[in-house]
Amino acid sequence: MAEISQDILKNVIKERPSASHKGDYGKLLLIGGSSHYGGAIIMATEGALNSGAGLVCVATHNLNVTALHSRDPEAMFLDWRDEAGLKQLIPQMNVIICGMGLGVEQQSIKCLEILRDTVQENQTVVLDASALTLIAKDKTLIPRNAKKIVITPHQMEWERLSQIRINYQTDAANFEALDNLFPKQNAYLVLKSNHTKVYDQMDHQVLVNPLGNPGMATGGMGDTLAGIIGGFCGQFSVNLQTLAAAVYLHSLAGDVIFEENYVVRPTKLSALLPKLMKKYSEGKNKN
Repeated sequence: MAEISQDILKNVIKERPSASHKGDYGKLLLIGGSSHYGGAIIMATEGALNSGAGLVCVATHNLNVTALHSRDPEAMFLDWRDEAGLKQLIPQMNVIICGMGLGVEQQSIKCLEILRDTVQENQTVVLDASALTLIAKDKTLIPRNAKKIVITPHQMEWERLSQIRINYQTDAANFEALDNLFPKQNAYLVLKSNHTKVYDQMDHQVLVNPLGNPGMATGGMGDTLAGIIGGFCGQFSVNLQTLAAAVYLHSLAGDVIFEENYVVRPTKLSALLPKLMKKYSEGKNKN
């Protein structure tokens, strides 16, 4: 198992050419944010926007639209109860990120069913939080047609999904569970902990993130990471290096903030991303 280093940021994050437009940097759809958990989808949206996603649309409860547009006017909105609109929009996207604040109500299940039935073979799907909780109960909700699937559970969510207790979540056991869940071997596992691991199912490679700090033990940190992962998948190749770079950047931003702050707020972390990405796109190091 290898540690992720800052070199991965210089390898993955590239300078943008002058002749480019928003369509070159990923069309993202985020699905989540029930009436009780609107903050989760907003923090994920800010992670996606601040990590460079070119076009972002959010399918969420209509109660969240005012807060969403007050904070992030760059994001488009779709009422997640608009089934026809959701079915029409999903095929137009490069990356769909689902689960942040989704909840486990009937409407939450309906959103996952639509995603499962509508996703195309050239698309990437990132599954987080409530989406994983629902899939743990009903494996038929997995969107198997997707070209690539990225799951981003914390260890307890992974326990529910894989049936592997936390103390027994070894690399070998985790790969075996991935193979059982995703027979097409088209999945990546981002297993969140104090030192997050990124698993490439196809090549059986594992990278571990050495960064992070206790100030990041804050609600919304995982939602933000899901947005960053979606943003990176929309801009760069969907592979182990890209996912590891997203994980590393997330923690690096947290570590920079933690140097002078007791707590790292996810929204502050997102706000720092464009500056860090600019630095590494030009080949500069942390210092």
